[in-house]
Amino acid sequence: MWIVTDDQRPDSLQAYNRAVFGTDDSPLGYVESPVADALAAEGTLFINAFNNSPACGPSRGSFHSGRYPFRNGHYAFEQTHQEPDFTRPVIMQTLRDLGYTSASFGKSDSYIYRWGPGQGFHDPGHWDHRIHFKNQLQKVGYGDLFGNTAYTKNWTKLGQAEWAHYPDGSVKEYFLSRVDGPITEDDKRIRAEVEEEFDILRSYTRGGNKNLIIGGVNPMPADKTVDARVVDEFESHLANADQGYKTVWGLDVQGPDSSKPVLMHLGFHLPHTPVLPPKSIRERFQQETYKVPEFDKEAEVSKLPPQLDRLFKAMNFDDMTDDEKQQAIQDYYAFCAHGDALMGRAIESFKEYSAKQDRDWLIIFLVGDHSWHLGEQGIEAKFGPWHHSVGNAIIMASSDKSLVPAGKVYNGLVEYVDLAPTLIQTAGGDIASEQFDYLDGYSLLDVVHERKPKRDYILGEMNLVIGPRAYLHSERFRFSMRTRPFDNWVNEKQLGKNLQWALKAPVEKVDLALYDLKYDPMERNNVAADPEYVELAAFFRDKLGRIVLGDGRIECDWSKPNTYHISNFAEGADDKKLDIPAELIP
Repeated sequence: MWIVTDDQRPDSLQAYNRAVFGTDDSPLGYVESPVADALAAEGTLFINAFNNSPACGPSRGSFHSGRYPFRNGHYAFEQTHQEPDFTRPVIMQTLRDLGYTSASFGKSDSYIYRWGPGQGFHDPGHWDHRIHFKNQLQKVGYGDLFGNTAYTKNWTKLGQAEWAHYPDGSVKEYFLSRVDGPITEDDKRIRAEVEEEFDILRSYTRGGNKNLIIGGVNPMPADKTVDARVVDEFESHLANADQGYKTVWGLDVQGPDSSKPVLMHLGFHLPHTPVLPPKSIRERFQQETYKVPEFDKEAEVSKLPPQLDRLFKAMNFDDMTDDEKQQAIQDYYAFCAHGDALMGRAIESFKEYSAKQDRDWLIIFLVGDHSWHLGEQGIEAKFGPWHHSVGNAIIMASSDKSLVPAGKVYNGLVEYVDLAPTLIQTAGGDIASEQFDYLDGYSLLDVVHERKPKRDYILGEMNLVIGPRAYLHSERFRFSMRTRPFDNWVNEKQLGKNLQWALKAPVEKVDLALYDLKYDPMERNNVAADPEYVELAAFFRDKLGRIVLGDGRIECDWSKPNTYHISNFAEGADDKKLDIPAELIP
């Protein structure tokens, strides 16, 4: 079983805070996580786990495929598919071939490697609860408060609408914008009523989407939120092995085949926006006062390259009032606590199912598909190259303690591309064989038993909000740079063209950012242009640029069946070693 939340910071877990900071609290204040803490005590906690792209689509693409974004061609929310020759099976397909049955519940990853029948998660033998759940969500009145684009029955776009669902089944609906003109007086009135009733806080200081809900109370009680309903279906599926049953919306489906081992994927929507914890949990967190991260706009933003300056302006949190910042932080951590309680139900049902089948169990919890800023770098968002966008944690536990040691904290660098080889190896696949030579990660089982050397760095890249940018983090340094001269997703005319631009262009065009964690652990002082660090920044530029641009980089026109370019002008550059010349380190 593997679990992933959306936008969750690792410091929302007390076990992580104890291992990293020596206290239950996050650096910002109070958190609750008894279920995750218990799971960590049963297994191994990886405190330096990094996602390979700080946004939902490309991050999930990397851990489903086991390949870095620059090697699977998925940098944003492209509707990828499996027609191109370079694609390889995703986790669910591989485990099916190894004799597993599988099922997915929760947040949809529908943009990952699917195009037509028989592709991706549509494979026979895989039950994808998410497709059906998404289609039925509005009809049955589940839910919190949703921002959505509304359509007519023939899919003509009408505008952006929100629906507030109430426990009695009633719904309040209003438009935030309309295609055919301004919003109506009724839209304004109903929106104001809903915002007052549920204490809604929106991201109004952003240069980008000002309507994101970053605080408020859930219209539903804790047992009827969207993710609570997801867990209901997760439990129901396991309770109906070898027989048919009806989902809560009345669809006839089949439970798991108990003659085969099962891979269960549980994807929570929370704590992603809309951040709406249930009232029963939220009230506890409203009693807490949180420390807002330190941020000096004048000093910090002035040292950002243009690309990251644009990110700050698009995601600005600094201009909110002190009370609004408190609410945003309180509600975020409360929503994480709600997820922890729901995860407990799912874990117990999976353990019980495994015991009934007389099988050992393995549980992997990816603490967020990426992380989330709560004022660090002056933003509340992800999308950046900083730790609070790309730094996460992983918990891995097993009934077989010889497989996964209990109570261990691993502080070496691990990456989300490690998920696929871990699950494949657990299922009996020989990840050292030629069949799996496309995998970029290490099995965490090999890592925890020290059968693999420690990495010197982690990698990532994305292309959202501010254009293409890659990052390389080591234990001491955090470095990032622009990779392509354009901001759009790659098109056919740009495919594979001018790929060495980021290595040869004037340095000021490549938007370098370098942080020395020895002196600046919160990444507040970009030293890439400081005379003392210029040569070190050049070293990182060459190292990272050669890896992400010349060591198996794939750029694909996903609107076509098989149109792509692979770049290998620096094959082998990704050797997992930094070997920084000593004279370059201040």
